[in-house]
Amino acid sequence: MDASAAQVMIEARDLVVGFAHQVVLDHLTLDLRRGEILGVVGASGSGKSVLLRTLIGLIPKRQGRIAFPGLAREGADVIDIGMVSRRWGILFQQGALFSSLTVRQNIQFPLRENLTLSAPLLDELATAKLEMVGLSARDGDKFPAEISGGMTKRVALARALALDPEVVFLDEPTSGLDPISAEEFDVLIRALQQTLGLTVFMVTHDLDSLHAVCDRIAVLAEGKIVADGPMSAMLASEHPWVKSYFRGKRSRVLTAAPN
Repeated sequence: MDASAAQVMIEARDLVVGFAHQVVLDHLTLDLRRGEILGVVGASGSGKSVLLRTLIGLIPKRQGRIAFPGLAREGADVIDIGMVSRRWGILFQQGALFSSLTVRQNIQFPLRENLTLSAPLLDELATAKLEMVGLSARDGDKFPAEISGGMTKRVALARALALDPEVVFLDEPTSGLDPISAEEFDVLIRALQQTLGLTVFMVTHDLDSLHAVCDRIAVLAEGKIVADGPMSAMLASEHPWVKSYFRGKRSRVLTAAPN
């Protein structure tokens, strides 16, 4: 494995994924590189969440290859997803918290499933994760129905970080948040990524998030990655959808005529 490949955490090659007669991902190829925040964007229904769920093993692929060179044992390129899944964390859309468990118990859930720890240590770790995402130990006693949407996203992120993962998957993390809460969440993601050395795969439609925190952007259209690079590459792209999304009327590109 060469030096550049060693920096790849997850690689997808010629992925084909579909449901019945519908093909959603059509020979898609993409890499997730160590230490980056990759933003995956596309039109509604383009397959962004399908791609995420395929990478983590929730949706089977019809064709192609998914490898984890950056997460595998030395010398291994393709391994069972179960062997690496403890080394990533996942924040699903809307948080996906267990409504019958307290915030603390939600954060402890992956710890209980994967480790054998005493009750005091479980509480200590849950409190540490709460504080890591800007919440307090007192918030741990609340149930999901008692917290706001912004707090729900933070609790879900704390649960995703419970096992100290190397890779974090975020599915529309700012969806449903007001602009101030969304900006605060973006800042939190960037701070955690820098502090913990995380690699982040983020599905989003939020232009502000793409501008603020993403090191690289991959655009999904027609089942493939049609643009891949930093924001400057997105702004220079002539692909019709990419051009419309990043340089359209609701983009950040200033089109006002000079005075």
